[in-house]
Amino acid sequence: MPGENLTRDEARERAALLSVDGYEVSLDLRTATGTSGTTTGAGGGGAEEPHTFRSVTTVRFRCTEPGASSFADLIAPAVTAVSLNGRDLDPGEVFDGSRLLLEDLAADNELIVDARCAYSRTGEGMHRFVDPEDGEVYLYTQYEPADARRVFANFEQPDLKAPYRFEVRAPEGWTVWSNGVGELTDGVWRFAETKPISTYITCVVAGPYHYVTDTYERELPDGTRLEIPLGAMCRKGLAPHFDADDVFLVTKQGLDFFHDHVDYPYPFGKYDQAFVPEYNLGAMENPGMVTFREEFIFRGKVTQASYEGRANVILHEMAHMWFGDLVTMEWWDDLWLKESFADFMGAFSLVGATRFTDGWITFANRRKAWAYRADQLPSTHPVTADIRDLQDAKLNFDGITYAKGASVLKQLVAYVGQDAFLEGARRYFKRHAYGNTRLGDLLSVLEETSGRDMTAWSRAWLQTAGVNSLTPQVLLGADGRVEELAVVQEAAESHPELRPHRVAVGLYRRTPDGALERYARTETDVDGPRTVVAELAGAEAPELVLVNDDDLTYCKIRFDETSLATLREHLGALTDPLARALCWSALWNLTRDALLPAREFVDLVLRFGGRESDIGVLQMLHAWAESALVHYAAPAWRETGGRLLAEGARRELEAAGPGSEQQLAWARFFARSAVAPGDFQLLRELLSGTVTVEGLDVDQELRWVFLEPLAAHGLADEKALAEELARDDTASGKRHQVRCLAARPSAEVKAEGWNRVVESRELSNALVEATIAGFAQPSQRELLAPYAEKYFAVIERVWEERSIQIAMHVVRGLFPELLDSPGTLDATDAWLAAHEDAPPALRRLVLEARDDLARALRGQACDAAAG
Repeated sequence: MPGENLTRDEARERAALLSVDGYEVSLDLRTATGTSGTTTGAGGGGAEEPHTFRSVTTVRFRCTEPGASSFADLIAPAVTAVSLNGRDLDPGEVFDGSRLLLEDLAADNELIVDARCAYSRTGEGMHRFVDPEDGEVYLYTQYEPADARRVFANFEQPDLKAPYRFEVRAPEGWTVWSNGVGELTDGVWRFAETKPISTYITCVVAGPYHYVTDTYERELPDGTRLEIPLGAMCRKGLAPHFDADDVFLVTKQGLDFFHDHVDYPYPFGKYDQAFVPEYNLGAMENPGMVTFREEFIFRGKVTQASYEGRANVILHEMAHMWFGDLVTMEWWDDLWLKESFADFMGAFSLVGATRFTDGWITFANRRKAWAYRADQLPSTHPVTADIRDLQDAKLNFDGITYAKGASVLKQLVAYVGQDAFLEGARRYFKRHAYGNTRLGDLLSVLEETSGRDMTAWSRAWLQTAGVNSLTPQVLLGADGRVEELAVVQEAAESHPELRPHRVAVGLYRRTPDGALERYARTETDVDGPRTVVAELAGAEAPELVLVNDDDLTYCKIRFDETSLATLREHLGALTDPLARALCWSALWNLTRDALLPAREFVDLVLRFGGRESDIGVLQMLHAWAESALVHYAAPAWRETGGRLLAEGARRELEAAGPGSEQQLAWARFFARSAVAPGDFQLLRELLSGTVTVEGLDVDQELRWVFLEPLAAHGLADEKALAEELARDDTASGKRHQVRCLAARPSAEVKAEGWNRVVESRELSNALVEATIAGFAQPSQRELLAPYAEKYFAVIERVWEERSIQIAMHVVRGLFPELLDSPGTLDATDAWLAAHEDAPPALRRLVLEARDDLARALRGQACDAAAG
């Protein structure tokens, strides 16, 4: 990987020297249906020769300093020929495996590169997937931040935009898609030239995909008619489950919303959406050819939270057509200019245009939880980050860049007003269409439209790291009313910045029938360490004060003692679902901060979770309760806590309405919580059909959910899992089986799983993930003990030898977090001390894992003290 890196300084130097006029890329993918490659070496234990395709690139570009030298990017097993301005270059002299040296450039240049590029099994570049169900081969590309160079020679940085013409030769019977409209002529797919775009959002999808079409039409303000061809595709094996109508419904609602608000017609012609296998991300905003992970096609019953999540991702990617594709950041420092906006606009359009009108609840409960965690790690960074190179960029697709940035934009809307914000966006698109921008370009248009000085706001919110805590202080007078209510703002010592917050403060008390409802609310600006909220003086005494009511700002909510006591007894009586979600989130932050014992959080979930009406919040509570038990509960209480969780989950499963979303959510949680012989017996009976729960459809996806805990506790062996795979002999079934196989409780199984992930390259990215997910089971801490030392011995080698995506899976997924002892913390510190010169991105991952472990140990101490 070091040889494949690109620094910001190198990119700036190249951008100052070069400008690109256009690419012509010819790919011959007819080799895709052949065998994948041959293994060399005695006994087949040697390296596998890569399975390749031909890639011929012609790029025309200008140079501001004739005679200067530069380089193009290409990662390929072999280069057959290189020509620069009609002069043949020796590939052995100019190609080093990742760069092509270009010397003595002219003012106008033409570079032609003929290469053998490799099909990928890691989800990076041209990914090749063979469907085990029918043997069909499917291809798609995934490039962000810098993997287009694995498919064609280019200048791989976002600010060297250019138009592209792709042509593709593919196996007979295949269909090929790219960013532009394609046509098959004489056995070659030729695609319309794109608008000027960055390398990382070009795309090719090819194979026997199931493809559905529709059309979006709209009359524009000038009276012309906009017509956008729509397409949606998936593997043939998933076609029976593909609800393309709902995908198109959300797509059309989103296109209506963005055309209503951005005043810039969709600029990229068609709008295809491909749901592809073994995808590393949620989705990717390739203009005209958006790609998604195929798990968004649901093979079994799921809750509305899953449909809402898919709709949010569809709209997030659609927002990128303007925020990121039309106007693109200059370098990855300003990645937030696209991701924060897309995350915010995804939720904004979800609520404003679709049936998911409670989308801000999900945002407050789920997206912000991601941001709060990331912002308290040692690797936290400002929303506008310092991205030195591509490895930094890869790791900065994180909770700061997405969810905190989106939260900050939500705060910005409250600060400048929605109209000024949207008008600023309109001017931004028109001013910088097909160009590249930095932070100042956005701030300048917002200053124009809002009349506010954005400098101080930007410095506080975009250019500093860390999350503030807001705590209410309530002083009651002799008459029992509020004499003074103040909001105290605090910051961590490591990031002491106090920020201006536009907040709503809500006062709640119980009604005669027991409902906990808001009776007073005011908006105010919190600035500095203590802010008095004068508007609430004289109000009746509250039982609960919510200092970020309606979730206007980005902060950790704290409670005064009265409010916390109220929540302990009456959280389920809180009638407003957003307020309830905010309180749950605040209680979880208290647990993670070792201010609330884990056993108390588990108790709250068991007492009040069954009354939660928002299914997304309920599913988040299940995940948090599980995490509280596994990571933050005192080891001596884990057995008791596990039994209580399993009993509570079974009780709620039996009480839930037949066929309801709550029933499904509790069934899944019960399976994950199962610990006692009776729990496992019920799972076996539900699988065999000898016992049923009224309304609960044990479909194939739910069968795998029930099988994993049985496998992890030695109650479903290899034979049983093979029989289940025979029932579900699909790509999805194979992933589930691999995960369950790795979960089995034996030293031999753990050794095999470790070797297949760490020492072998036989597994695709999806099966690496599945193996890692099954490997570490909370009930198997003793079996995992030998792997702490092994982990620290191999991670530097893994980082050097494997692709960054696989290396990230290994370093994150195999960290010995379940060996939660001071000894593991010491071993982590020892590795960090001995490897100060390790790649910064690798050190960052280890530092983050170390911080999670230290936080868990503090939580366990807090919980033990409560015992």
